[in-house]
Amino acid sequence: MKRIIIFIAVLFIPMKVFSISASSAIAMDLDTGRVLYGYNLDEERLIASTTKIMTAIIAIENGNLDEVVKVSDIIYKAYGSAIYIEVGEEITLRDLIYGLMLRSGNDAALMIAETISGSKEEFVYLMNEYANNLKMTHTKFYNPHGLEEDDGSANKSTVLDMAKLTKYAMTNSTFREIFGTKERTVKTNYKTYVWHNKNKLLSEKYVTGGKTGFTKLARRTLVTTGSKDNINLVVVTLNDPNDWQDHRTIYQDIFKNYKSYQVINHKKFKIDEDKYYKNNELYVKNDYSLTLKKEEIKKVNLNINLMKLESFVTDDIVGYVEVKINDTIYHKEPIYVKVIEKGQEKISWWQKFKRWLF
Repeated sequence: MKRIIIFIAVLFIPMKVFSISASSAIAMDLDTGRVLYGYNLDEERLIASTTKIMTAIIAIENGNLDEVVKVSDIIYKAYGSAIYIEVGEEITLRDLIYGLMLRSGNDAALMIAETISGSKEEFVYLMNEYANNLKMTHTKFYNPHGLEEDDGSANKSTVLDMAKLTKYAMTNSTFREIFGTKERTVKTNYKTYVWHNKNKLLSEKYVTGGKTGFTKLARRTLVTTGSKDNINLVVVTLNDPNDWQDHRTIYQDIFKNYKSYQVINHKKFKIDEDKYYKNNELYVKNDYSLTLKKEEIKKVNLNINLMKLESFVTDDIVGYVEVKINDTIYHKEPIYVKVIEKGQEKISWWQKFKRWLF
């Protein structure tokens, strides 16, 4: 009788526990923007210093990174985490961004805003313009650092919006380099700094970058990126007391259950039923892969859309291959034409044999 009871008990023990303590969380495919895991995606929450991802990408795209900035008294308005620069100190914009991202310097954030836009207010306007262009529909910025303002207003966003922002920022090579830097030594006219990144997850081989955040109201916020076996992810958690371990858990689960599948092979690309371009060669230049669970492969569709051009020359784009899952298009690969002159058309061995035979 005891054996039967034990067997029944085992059946009700969950074989896998995937418990996340965050109020909201997301894992997004950096290549496609596809959400692989998440909950409360559109729940607006305070984002604290993960704000600085936006501050950094704006500075990188709009400033001269080698410009030497003379520190002004605007830094007296900063409090909390800092890189402890001094009024009159001369430092490059690039190094200010390193201090912003590695040490979460609020003084660096204010100096960057003043350098790029002339004032904090103008820079915040630019931040919200960027958010609008990136379709971060649940995001509002009030400052470049993420602390609460004196009137109680504070930067708000969602895990989905922050993933969109990070996906965009990671397309910039300078941002990627800074985002994943573990240590930076900086020399100014006053002193030498050695900064170590606060992102503890950079000790994991698969983690490529990240930004931490904390205020008493926002609690712990964290954005990280990771790559393994051609799977590239951004993970965001908001209000998460166990964020380091939760990010590890999410990465490990996705790396275990997903693989990168090649859905377009440019060497094997062929269109069999086309009649309009039948005497010419159609081709694509690139391979394309999707991060999928094994059971999702059958849901992938490749739609061929060709334009009937009245005239064309070699290397003209004549259509697109759409990579779709259900009704969502994740990629469009251009189709090119190679004009085959008369007498130079490619024929198969079977066609050659038939010509010889008859």
